[in-house]
Amino acid sequence: MYEGYQSLKFNRDGAILTIQLSNPSARNAVNATMHDELGRVFRETADDEQTRVIVLTGDPEGGAFCAGGDIKWIEQINGKGELFDKVQREGMDALMGIVNTPQPVIAMVNGHAMGLGATLALYCDIAYMSTKGKIADPHVNIGVVAGDGGAAIWPLLVGPNRAKEFLMTGDAITAEDAATMGLINHAVSPEELEEKTYAMAKKLTSGARLAIELTKRSVNIFLQQMTASTVTASLALEGTTFMTADHREAVRAFLSKEKPVFGKHPDGNDK
Repeated sequence: MYEGYQSLKFNRDGAILTIQLSNPSARNAVNATMHDELGRVFRETADDEQTRVIVLTGDPEGGAFCAGGDIKWIEQINGKGELFDKVQREGMDALMGIVNTPQPVIAMVNGHAMGLGATLALYCDIAYMSTKGKIADPHVNIGVVAGDGGAAIWPLLVGPNRAKEFLMTGDAITAEDAATMGLINHAVSPEELEEKTYAMAKKLTSGARLAIELTKRSVNIFLQQMTASTVTASLALEGTTFMTADHREAVRAFLSKEKPVFGKHPDGNDK
């Protein structure tokens, strides 16, 4: 199993399967290859009887858990409806895959988790985060809607108003603050992150397998419904904002290493 993957790395320790998001040259950002692989890997884990717990983390060589979507890849699909439809389907498959794979999925957030990286971590069943990392969904900072799941999972974890504060500003949150508000389960020192994460993983592997898996399924019924409705809509709305002048300005500024100036062309025309 798990052969042919290019942007995901796998390591097995008994019944614990670790999956690393691996794009080291771009701080483990999600590119086309990783997005495709995330859309199908959890269908494979669902059929893996050997695995009882999954740990999702970032490749240490990348210096982050996941920096979000690779903006150069995003621009390759901008304005191309067929490609954007494929990305939407893959994105939904990745989130529903985490929700529906029977095994508990533990996020070991070993650095910054931004945008889609934050969504992946928060969709996991339990999240441990290093105190050296921050978490944010800064879609608005590139002029687009938080369409890849943030609009669904953040309100469920911290409430609608607090979620809107962070989704509408894109502000980053420390691990300690994220744990205090209930966005993640535990903020731990970098030195203790692996120990504490795998201690929980081993605890779950020693429990009653079916009872644990069906408890996950029971709790996730509502999350399935929210994902199917909210993420479907927010992905479509994100597609609309990809066509705006503000997004074009954000991309220009990013590539020029400048700060974007939004609202310059409210009629949407380039000038």
